[in-house]
Amino acid sequence: MNDKQRSILLQSSSRFPPPPGVKLSYGTAGFRADASVLQSTVFRLGILAALRSLKTQSVIGLMITASHNKISDNGVKIADPSGGMLSQDWEPFADALADAPDSQHLLQLVDDFVKKENIPLEGAQSAEISLGRDTRPSGESLLESAKQGINSIAGAVAVDMGILTTPQLHWMVRARNKSMKATELDYFEQLSNSFRCLIDLIPQGSAVNKMNDKLIVDGANGMGGEKLELLKKILNGLDIEIRNSGKQGVLNEGVGADYVQKEKVVPCKFGPADVGIRIDLVDGDKILSLFALFIEEQLNTLNKRDGDTENKCYRPTLGVVQTAYANGASTDYLKHSGLEVVFTKTGVKYLHQKAAEYDIGIYFEANGHGTILFSEGFLHWLDGRRSELALTSKGSGQQKAALRLLAVSKLINQAVGDALSGLLLVEAILQHMGWSIHRWNDLYHDLPSRQLKVKVVDRTAIVTENAETVVVSPLGIQEAINAETAKYPRGRCFIRPSGTEDVVRVYAEATTEEAAVNLANAVAQLVDQFLGGGT
Repeated sequence: MNDKQRSILLQSSSRFPPPPGVKLSYGTAGFRADASVLQSTVFRLGILAALRSLKTQSVIGLMITASHNKISDNGVKIADPSGGMLSQDWEPFADALADAPDSQHLLQLVDDFVKKENIPLEGAQSAEISLGRDTRPSGESLLESAKQGINSIAGAVAVDMGILTTPQLHWMVRARNKSMKATELDYFEQLSNSFRCLIDLIPQGSAVNKMNDKLIVDGANGMGGEKLELLKKILNGLDIEIRNSGKQGVLNEGVGADYVQKEKVVPCKFGPADVGIRIDLVDGDKILSLFALFIEEQLNTLNKRDGDTENKCYRPTLGVVQTAYANGASTDYLKHSGLEVVFTKTGVKYLHQKAAEYDIGIYFEANGHGTILFSEGFLHWLDGRRSELALTSKGSGQQKAALRLLAVSKLINQAVGDALSGLLLVEAILQHMGWSIHRWNDLYHDLPSRQLKVKVVDRTAIVTENAETVVVSPLGIQEAINAETAKYPRGRCFIRPSGTEDVVRVYAEATTEEAAVNLANAVAQLVDQFLGGGT
C-alpha cells in the first residue's frame, strides 16, 4: 500500500469512529443492529466491498437493509460476483474490520489482508460496487457512509442503484457479471416474460377456472409492496390486490411474512371483509415440494422418446436440500416421491453451496428463504435440446417441457431467494396443476413440533456433525437424547448451539403436540444437566 492510499484511508476512517462497546458479527444476513450504531460498520464494509471487487475483478453489490427487523434497525450485506452471499472466507475479515478499535488498527488490518490476498491497491485496476437500500429512514445516511468507504480505495467507484429489494440488487450484480442488461426494468421484464411463457404453456383442459381469480399480497409496508405495484403494471394474466403497500403503516409492524409465521395471525388490513376465507400457512417446505414436483414432472416428460421409451442419453441430477429444521413430514413426502434429499447445516449459505452441486438444486428453509439453481452445463444442454425439438417435434410434450424449464430458470432468481419471483412461480405452477392453495397445502400434514432455548455457560462445548443432527461432544448426551426420542412415535429431536448467544437450541417433533412438547422439555433438561447455566 503506497503512502497516498494510507493517507486517504487514515483520513476517511477517522471520520467514522466505532461506537464504544459495540461488537458485531457478519452472519447470513450480514451486519444488523440499531441504525444509530452502524455508520462506522457500513463505512468499513464499503472498504471491504471495494477490495472484494479488486480481488475478483467483478462487480460487487452492497445492500443497506435489515429485512424483517423493526424500522429502527438497519444492516449491511455484500453480494458476491455470482449474485450470492459474500464468500465465507472473507467473513472473518469483515468481523475484524467492523471491530477494529481505531484508524491505525483498521489501516494495519487492510494492509495485512491486501498482502495476504495479493490485491492490487495502487489504482491501476478499477473496482465497481452497486449500491442499494430499502425504505428505512436511516438508509440514506448509511448509504453515504458506504460511498465514503468505497471512495477511500483507489480505483473504486460506487454506483447507486436506488431503492430496491435485496433480491433485486443480487439479481443485478449477477446480471452485470454475466454481461447482461441489469436495470430494474430488465428485472421486471424478465420476470413478466418468463411468467407469461409458463402461463401460455399450461396444458389444455387444466382446471384453471376453478381457482380463485385474485391474488392478495401483504406488502409489509416496505419494498415488496412498492415493487409489486410496479411489476403489476407490466404483468398480464394475474389479478393482484396489494395491501400494506407502504403508503400507510409502519414497516414490519403487524405485517410481513416473519410476523405471520411466528405469531400465526393474519397481518393488518385483513379484517371483517375477509371473514369466511380459509387461511392456510404454507411454509418454505411446501414451496420446495411444489417446485420439486413440477420440475421432476418436466424432466420426466423431457426424457421420454416416442413410444414412451426413456431417453438414456442424459439424465440431469435433481437434488432437494434441507436443514434439520425442515419438518419431518416434508422430508418423508419428498423421499416417497422419489426425490433425492440431502441435509446441510443451518443457514442459506450452506444450502446454496450444496444445491450448486446438482444440475438442478432446490433449497428452502421453513421460513421461506430459498431458490432453485440451474447449472450452466444443464442450461446449455437444455437450450440445445429445445432447438432440436423445435425442428423434430414442434408442439410435442417434450418441447413444451423444455420451454417450461427454461422459463423457470429465468423466472426464479438464481442469485438469491426472491419473494417476487417465487410468488409468480408458485402461481404459474398452481395454474398449471389446476390446484387451489388448499389442494397444495394438503400434499402432506406437518408433524407437531416444539423449539426451546437453554442457557448454557459455554455454547462452544456443543459440537455437532451430520448437518447438526448428531452431537459428538460432550460425550454421552447424544445417547441420552436418542433414549428420550425413542419413547415417542415418529419422534425426532436435535440440539445445536446458537451462533450469537450462549444458548443451545432444542428442536423436537412427534405425532402429537403434547408429545413434541414433552420431548423438547426432556431434552432441554438433558442439556441443562450436561452443560449447566440454568434453563
